[in-house]
Amino acid sequence: MRAVVQRVRNASVTVAGETVAEIGCGLVVLLGVAEEDTAVEARRLAGKVARLRIFENDEGRFDRSLLDIVGEALVVSQFTLIADTRKGNRPSFTNAADAGVAEPLYERFCGALEAEGVRTSRGVFGARMQVALVNDGPVTILLDA
Repeated sequence: MRAVVQRVRNASVTVAGETVAEIGCGLVVLLGVAEEDTAVEARRLAGKVARLRIFENDEGRFDRSLLDIVGEALVVSQFTLIADTRKGNRPSFTNAADAGVAEPLYERFCGALEAEGVRTSRGVFGARMQVALVNDGPVTILLDA
């Protein structure tokens, strides 16, 4: 399981011209699920995201987490994060979990994030989405479970 986490001032997801989710200050989490991932990785990664100290304290140091600032999360499923690009120019997605496996783990991750106390909004699994965000910093972190 892999996540690209971006600290944002605000973000939204649009599907077919309709805004389906939006957040204020917090994190956008692009989540890729690999075929070998389990609920254990989903819970562990959700805990990392909730506690990742990438928000500034009064001295300007990264010392606060999403929980500390009472921020929000917008989680978007993105199987392309599992791409294998070692050979050739066309990415291979053979290690990405099939939708029947990935969607429940995506939901498990979101539920675990909510259980941590994070207000969590979701994209639409499997849909073609437009994600708009204002990356604050910019701050972008890659996390592997």
